[in-house]
Amino acid sequence: MDIVIRAAVIYLLVFLVTRVIGKRELSSLEPFDVILLVVIGDLVQQGVTQSDYSLTGGILAILTISVLTVATTYLNFRLRRLRPLLEGEPIVLIERGNLIDDNLRRERLTHEELESEARQQSIASLDEVQWAVLETNGKISFLQGQG
Repeated sequence: MDIVIRAAVIYLLVFLVTRVIGKRELSSLEPFDVILLVVIGDLVQQGVTQSDYSLTGGILAILTISVLTVATTYLNFRLRRLRPLLEGEPIVLIERGNLIDDNLRRERLTHEELESEARQQSIASLDEVQWAVLETNGKISFLQGQG
């Protein structure tokens, strides 16, 4: 039972950390970030199973995290009110052609990064953008103005 409790605590911690880190950072992983994720995975394993290297301990940890993942997904699907907490909300970065600096700052995005994202979607200049939204998956959607 100890492994189940530790796995549940680690799951909640990882969920909280990924929410705090932010959508943008998680959507664009650099090689260092991938290595860091592997290291975190090893540390999580050590924290969950401690010195229990038994097959039963590993199975319990995997099942606990799997059940919690399915439960989180189910709650997200069934309870609309929990979606902002579990999934986050889209953030408007450009509204009617105007940059929203507070939202850029909150998401730790620079003007240059926003321009780079626009160029990757074949938009030459932010002047062409009517709306830009940071989606819950970390991608930025651009809607161009008429004209």
